[in-house]
Amino acid sequence: MAKPRRTKNKDNARRSKKKISVLTTDKVEYIDYKDMNLLRRFLSDRAKIRARRVSGNDAQQQSAIARAIKNAREMALLPYANRVTTQRGGGRRDGQSPRVDGPAPRPTAPPPVAAPDSPDAESAEAEVVDAPVDLATEVADIENVEFTEGSDS
Repeated sequence: MAKPRRTKNKDNARRSKKKISVLTTDKVEYIDYKDMNLLRRFLSDRAKIRARRVSGNDAQQQSAIARAIKNAREMALLPYANRVTTQRGGGRRDGQSPRVDGPAPRPTAPPPVAAPDSPDAESAEAEVVDAPVDLATEVADIENVEFTEGSDS
């Protein structure tokens, strides 16, 4: 005795309405990779190529669309991927401090200079001595020195 076949869910019959392609409604015969407005209709918000069942294309149309999108990506007319940022909700449940996002703050003021009587004063003086010298001002100062004859001071 043969078992009765299971029938598919009747709700699926309602949902399986065939989607009509944008290409057939607009009567597009040639898909150009430079036509950004047309190609963006077949991309998701993350720049993925939409499936045939979503776009309603037949096999030849989907192949032509995919080829045109790939060519446009190579020519840098379309992105390979779009980054979508989402806002995270909720806080920490266990009462921990919130996580700090982003880089550490940069200091706005220069580092403090050591006092003359502190042990770090020697290293601060060494930094001053090692500072670069402007040779043009040094030469100008030497040339402006006046010598008077007969003074031995």
